[in-house]
Amino acid sequence: MSLNCAEIDRILRELDLPGSFIQEIVQPGFDSLALHVYKGAQGASGGEPKTVLFSLTPGACRLHETRRKVPKHDRPLRFMEFLRSRIRGARIDAVDQPDANRIVRMSLSRAGERLVLYARLWSGAANIILADESGGILDVFFRRPKRGEVSGGTWTLPSAPVSAPACEDGPTDGGARWTVRELPGEGSFNERIDRWYSEHAEASSREALLAEAGRRHALRMARLSSALARLEKKRAAFLDADLYRKQGDLITANLHLVRAGMPSIEVSDYERDGMPTLITLDPRLKPQENAALYYERYRKAVSGLADLEDDIAATRRTMETLASELSALEAERNPLVIQKALRRQNTPRQQLKRKYPGLVFRVDGWLVLVGRTAAENDELLRRHVKGSDLWLHTRDWPGGYVFVKNRPGKSVPLEILLDAGTLALFYSKGRKAGTADLYYAQVKHLRRAKGAPRGTVLPSNERNLSVSLDDARLKRLEACKDDE
Repeated sequence: MSLNCAEIDRILRELDLPGSFIQEIVQPGFDSLALHVYKGAQGASGGEPKTVLFSLTPGACRLHETRRKVPKHDRPLRFMEFLRSRIRGARIDAVDQPDANRIVRMSLSRAGERLVLYARLWSGAANIILADESGGILDVFFRRPKRGEVSGGTWTLPSAPVSAPACEDGPTDGGARWTVRELPGEGSFNERIDRWYSEHAEASSREALLAEAGRRHALRMARLSSALARLEKKRAAFLDADLYRKQGDLITANLHLVRAGMPSIEVSDYERDGMPTLITLDPRLKPQENAALYYERYRKAVSGLADLEDDIAATRRTMETLASELSALEAERNPLVIQKALRRQNTPRQQLKRKYPGLVFRVDGWLVLVGRTAAENDELLRRHVKGSDLWLHTRDWPGGYVFVKNRPGKSVPLEILLDAGTLALFYSKGRKAGTADLYYAQVKHLRRAKGAPRGTVLPSNERNLSVSLDDARLKRLEACKDDE
């Protein structure tokens, strides 16, 4: 339900905005804007602050005072920041609705500059435009080049159609009138409008957001299901790994029968009571090389099968996480929370604000932080670790710093220490060596080296630790990585 011209007039009269000052501008979403205004005690508002909400949502275009808290967007938005630079602190000199055409005109003045803020409350063509006195457009909420609604364009008020119905207090010539609709409840029309939209518009908004969440969930689940099917199909092929080993054994046992240039050989299968088995050969290879080729296929299949099992398990965990996230959204009553979650899902991972630099691992209740570069090492040292946290670093190889966050009343278990040491070796130049000595100490025993590159420290009271890379441990740690 969008407001008609009579309802807009009623709301403007109740707001009594002339003489107010704009204290703050907030843009909670991509289709709404709120002005926090204040009028001195000599005004009808008695010196109370007001929040004027503009909604440009199709089918729900409106402006009215709201007593509900208007949430801030999780990042600065273009039009909001522009208005803050131009009209924050401005005085509202006049507000009207010319020609009853559902366009609100707000005349503003600040430091000798006069500006006009227009709010066109038309469903499907709603917009907010800030212009100078001559109609030059400074900026707009929605940039629409085809309508000329861009910075540098010219804004002119459209004239009302001759056949348009008049507003409730407009001139009468026997034609139709727009009237203020009766809404249930007590209080002013602003209060009833605010209450009605909180009960009805947000419910429909929540349903639309949940529909969008369901659509995105279905798309992501379909992609993951396809990936899972491909992985399981590949795993089925790798399950024949033992066949490669057996064929290599048969070739080795019958090397005396293999001749150079043979494309295949038929031998007796000792596991099947001597039944003949045909084995394909590479005629370019020697007999021993053909046997080695099958053994290599066997090793790759066994190794690949282990990796596939990990990938399959990770894909299934992701699908379970998506299902739980959708359930949480469906249980959420506040549409703004749902909208924020959808925005976060749509934000590239590189743009998400991270709590910690580097990599984060959560292992059995312990938080392990890994800096991969000098900048990440320095940032972790300066802002994210404390004196009682544990620091690890390879002794003879350059590499990242690893920190184990302290847990009050608990000492770091040996397994967690080995996990942290494995990560320190893996994210160092000593990774290829596969083994290295490390030293570890509490952060309070680290001293910055003067004149050294950023992040360089000199430890004292350090202890030694020797670690070797273990594939099983690394895979377990990979599953503990927290993407925040």
